[in-house]
Amino acid sequence: MQDSLVEYGARRVIITITAILCALLEIVDSTIVNVALNEMKGNLGATLSEVGWVITAYAIGNVIVVPMTSWLSQQFGRRNYFAASIVIFTIFSFLCGNADNIWELVFFRLCQGIGGGALLVTSQTIITESYPVEKRSMAQAIYGLGVIIGPTLGPPLGGYIVDNFSWPYIFYINIPIGIAATLMTLQFVKSPKFSEKRKASDVDWLGIMLLALTVGSLQFILERGHEEDWFESGMIVTFTTTAVLGFICFLWRELTFRYPIVELRVLKNGNLRIGTVMSFVLGFGLYGSTFIVPLYTQSILGWTALQSGALMIPAALTTAFMMPIIGRLLSKGAKQQILVSLGLFIFFVYSFWGYKILTPDTSKDAFFWMLIVRGMGLGLLFIPITSLSLSTLKGQEIGQGAAFTGMMRQLGGSFGIAAITTFIANASQKYRVNLISHLDADSFDVQQRLAGLKASFIAKGMTPDAAMNAAYKVMDMTVTKQATVLSYMDVFLYLGIAFLVCIPFILFIRERKSKEKIDLSEAMH
Repeated sequence: MQDSLVEYGARRVIITITAILCALLEIVDSTIVNVALNEMKGNLGATLSEVGWVITAYAIGNVIVVPMTSWLSQQFGRRNYFAASIVIFTIFSFLCGNADNIWELVFFRLCQGIGGGALLVTSQTIITESYPVEKRSMAQAIYGLGVIIGPTLGPPLGGYIVDNFSWPYIFYINIPIGIAATLMTLQFVKSPKFSEKRKASDVDWLGIMLLALTVGSLQFILERGHEEDWFESGMIVTFTTTAVLGFICFLWRELTFRYPIVELRVLKNGNLRIGTVMSFVLGFGLYGSTFIVPLYTQSILGWTALQSGALMIPAALTTAFMMPIIGRLLSKGAKQQILVSLGLFIFFVYSFWGYKILTPDTSKDAFFWMLIVRGMGLGLLFIPITSLSLSTLKGQEIGQGAAFTGMMRQLGGSFGIAAITTFIANASQKYRVNLISHLDADSFDVQQRLAGLKASFIAKGMTPDAAMNAAYKVMDMTVTKQATVLSYMDVFLYLGIAFLVCIPFILFIRERKSKEKIDLSEAMH
């Protein structure tokens, strides 16, 4: 049955385009909203932490459904499930745009995420299986294009739409693409016949509930931890306990139940295990650095969403350019470990560079080459990690493996963003206290600076008292800004060191000498 999924010629092109369109829909949608949060806040009369839920809900929906995709496509047939996911996604995109209050929007985003989670992993499986084995690295490269360009396209596209139209249009833009993708899926995508459907009594309902509970709670902690002040808050403690207990019960359930919803035994495959961990690191770096650069340019340098989004485009194009080249190298037999290690090292260079150039007024040009280097590093990491993870899997295991790496990438991203926001908030407090201790009211420089500021405010027509207050405020803002810049520098430095530490572990991965033998024994289980 397996070979029947491999497509040739025009059909393969069409299937590939459909799958990438869907992956893009999903990914662009997770970052496009970031830019519109301010508009939504004003429009729906919500607070900043309420608006944060628009992102959180989507991520929770995603992460819950991703591990189940492989099972759901067996249950309903891959084509039907894929098409249904696109339909759910498209309908809820429309409803998101029509939401009247913030909680309505959050609920629709959760449902949109549940539809969207499938798009990512199933499209990866569809692309992988439409190509013959020797072209798989190329297939991963094509899929990787979508996954890496997606998060980068989100902010500038969102910025453009918000500046020129209104926020609901960031959701409406999905509708025509969704309709086209549904029609193409029903027409061209085939369903594999790996196994028969299960009866309702055989379905792992408890597993589904435990999974949703565990992953949902974990995602909740990561997204909201910083706002709620981590373990100071009873809510976060409750959710942490839920996540830990849920996880333990979930492991027990999946390993003892006849038809588990998530096939944990796939992780016996050593390459997949390492690939899963690496996907986590990749998510951390990919989403973490996609999050920190626009944040820095908008909050410290005062750029618009469109400007800071556009800054990321050259890097994405570099990655796009690298992808097919890496795919070729892998097909020619280049060692995956070497490529990944090189990618991690380049990422270290990028982070260290970021650490060096950040100032309260870094110019646009300073970022250009640094981000190009980031693009190169990502290109070297993405495909080798994915193809390393899935390289020794067979048939049904491919979908299950892809679900694991996909979920870990998502979680890595959430961990990264949660860690970075908390770190910046705490570090900038520390630096602020430190900087203030150096500002001595008796020092000549400080007095001169204040006198200069005061004079300039008086010249603008303020009373001497008001001018003095304004001068103090400016000093205060300068200190805060400097402290924040210092904490951003630290983030870059630590991210770089983290990547450097990963290199030795990658070089330890064993190559498998006898390919044929191992494939047979893997397929036997």
